[in-house]
Amino acid sequence: MIKREIVIEPDPILREKSQPLENVDDKLRKLMDEMLTTMYEAPGIGLAAVQIGILKQIIVIDISKESEKKNPLFLINPIITFKSKNTSIHEEGCLSLPGHFAKIERPAECHLDYIDYYGKKKNLKAEGILATCVQHEVDHLNGVLFVDYLSKLKKDMIIKKLIKQKKDTNKIIL
Repeated sequence: MIKREIVIEPDPILREKSQPLENVDDKLRKLMDEMLTTMYEAPGIGLAAVQIGILKQIIVIDISKESEKKNPLFLINPIITFKSKNTSIHEEGCLSLPGHFAKIERPAECHLDYIDYYGKKKNLKAEGILATCVQHEVDHLNGVLFVDYLSKLKKDMIIKKLIKQKKDTNKIIL
């Protein structure tokens, strides 16, 4: 499978809203397979299509540990229908903000409706790290990044570092 290039903040596409899909076909399944390959090789546990420059409501997730059998989850047009009042804090990172992490408080449980890999309507009750991952990736579909939950100062520091890293990688070495 082809590995796609991951879009890095502050690319403006990451702040755009993704559009829902009309149907699931072989072309879309191929894209989801490529997203999964990209996520595994990065490595990460979640990836939204916008992170590879595609403004469609597609998410791939796999929270299984390295020693466990892979258990990918494909979410098309996900809609969070419930968020618990109880919260939990997890340290989050993002493939579009490489090397940066922060503790983020989110609802400890969420429920969602979505369409799966085969075009079937499903629902999911997520808790723990899966709930955090689902909410993080659904945020991507709405143009929201985990740094948006931080203070302006912390967010600005991370963005400035990413801009500097991007400039440094654009230098030509002879």
